[in-house]
Amino acid sequence: MPEVTTEPSRPPTTTPRRPGGGGGGRLRDQLLALGPHDGAHRVAARAGISILVPLLVLLAAGRLEWALYATFGAFAALYARDRGGAERRRMQLTLATLLVLAVGLGTVVATSPHRAWLAVPLAAGAAALGSTLSDRHAWHPPGALFLVFAFGATASVPSTAGDVPVALGVAAASAALAVVVGGLGATVRASRGGSAAAGGSGAAAGARAAAGAAAGASGGATAGASGGATAVAAARVAPTDVRRHALRAALGVALAGALATATGIGHPYWAMVSAVVPLAARDPRAQAVRGLHRLLGTGVGLLVAAALLGLDLEGLGLVLVVVALQVGAELLVGRNYALALVAITPLALLMVHLASPVPVGTLLLDRAVETLLGVAVGLAVGRALRRRP
Repeated sequence: MPEVTTEPSRPPTTTPRRPGGGGGGRLRDQLLALGPHDGAHRVAARAGISILVPLLVLLAAGRLEWALYATFGAFAALYARDRGGAERRRMQLTLATLLVLAVGLGTVVATSPHRAWLAVPLAAGAAALGSTLSDRHAWHPPGALFLVFAFGATASVPSTAGDVPVALGVAAASAALAVVVGGLGATVRASRGGSAAAGGSGAAAGARAAAGAAAGASGGATAGASGGATAVAAARVAPTDVRRHALRAALGVALAGALATATGIGHPYWAMVSAVVPLAARDPRAQAVRGLHRLLGTGVGLLVAAALLGLDLEGLGLVLVVVALQVGAELLVGRNYALALVAITPLALLMVHLASPVPVGTLLLDRAVETLLGVAVGLAVGRALRRRP
């Protein structure tokens, strides 16, 4: 999952406010900047419904251990927040398909005793594919974070051949629900005679995306799972930049995954996901902001996670906490990525601990170390492969 979620979903549609006003400013001001609310409650509601319903079904069936698969399918609801009608459906259907395939491939890899090393090159390939498709089709949120997260997390949980159809089925059902939920807003507006307004809103969002591209958009979301963003993804990316972005995403994931796996740290995919986070931004300053947001937000989020894991939540209580964290992440991710990570981090740890329990102290330490490793690798790769004047 946001990371499980979740690594949520939307960039602000305007330049975030920062103390003292202005545009660029000091790094500290950019770290503390708050974007506008910008209708985040609607995205949060869709995200909450998309994860609540599958989790309640799994709880009733006594199969809450399958929640990880359902969560990744539900990520489809996080896409195309800035689009409406048919355009939103197309993007969400595309991502739903890719997310289900990522879950399926990850579960297949998880059946191998060599899954840790097999996952590294395949996750790098997923990063390159996601980056390329995102640039070409102006995904919103942009980048490959959710695909890498969905593949990496499922590949890390020991599985059997019998788990593969289960993973595909649960993820597909959850993704289908997410697409339906994603279209409800447009349906309601149309029934109230607001379809023209919705179309205007979609056009305005497209114009904002194009403007972000022209200005050299400096960020993109992650979730979660993983996350937030500082600008709308480029709507028209030059072919040379498409290739460069794919190369650095693949290289960052491969290096972070290889280092984490070679050193024996648990959950190497956390390092891979963290490497992708700064690389969603287009320039070194924006990458530094995203990387620092990742580190600071994760640090505070680990404290929240320690408290929640200490409660040993089960059943309905666990489901409600997961949904509350997902909604909170979506409310915050467009405003400030670090704040969103205070919810994203415990959400991710709760879901992973449910699927494959390990001692809480080990889980927290792994998350901290791999986040630091992944961000460092991502920033280094981003600087080495930055666009030259």
